[in-house]
Amino acid sequence: MTVVNEVIAWLTDPAQWSGPDGIPVRTLQHLWYSLLATVIAGAIALPIGVFIGHTGRGAVFAINLTNLGRAIPSLGIIILVFTLVGFGIVPVLVALIALAVPPIVTNSYIGVRSVDRDVRDAAEGMGMRGRQVLWEVELPVATPLIMAGIRTSAVQVVATATLAAFVGLGGLGRYLIDGLSQRDLAQVVGGAILVAVLSLLTELVLGRVQTLVVPEGLAERGADAAVRAKVEKAA
Repeated sequence: MTVVNEVIAWLTDPAQWSGPDGIPVRTLQHLWYSLLATVIAGAIALPIGVFIGHTGRGAVFAINLTNLGRAIPSLGIIILVFTLVGFGIVPVLVALIALAVPPIVTNSYIGVRSVDRDVRDAAEGMGMRGRQVLWEVELPVATPLIMAGIRTSAVQVVATATLAAFVGLGGLGRYLIDGLSQRDLAQVVGGAILVAVLSLLTELVLGRVQTLVVPEGLAERGADAAVRAKVEKAA
């Protein structure tokens, strides 16, 4: 039997779709770790990105500091936190949050900062001040880029949440870890396929959400702002 046939047999085996170690349970566990990490990362990163975008203060420091989460390997963060706090979800959450924060900070900063000066001036000319300009003008216009940052973070977190299995937790990473320890190639490949499919579905679902909540005109404006930011960074 070829590897492909073995993987198909593993994925279609009814035993893999029931019980506490079945694919549905492992998928829900994986989604829970990912959702929790993404929500916490958003709660941390959005205020930072919006603040530095609105005020223009501390942008270089904040972005470079949050990007440390990308520079340090996620597995290394898990092992470090594990040595400090032991087993549990904390090491995994710390690693996933560190990975998820940078795209949200960067995109929310660029989104708010790239609002046209004329638009701000017009809002201020109508009597808006401070928070009103932020909430009623800058954030709505920055929504496309903010949503793009959340999508990027969510997909990265889903793909990386397999590391939860390294500290004894569940999720789809269990199939990779257990398959390697058992020399079960079909289980390893099957688990990898499930993670890839879940990541793709996350991208598609959040893309659909973005389409629903962001008007077409703002979506096009967000794409243009992202391109301009990349060009300016490259220059």
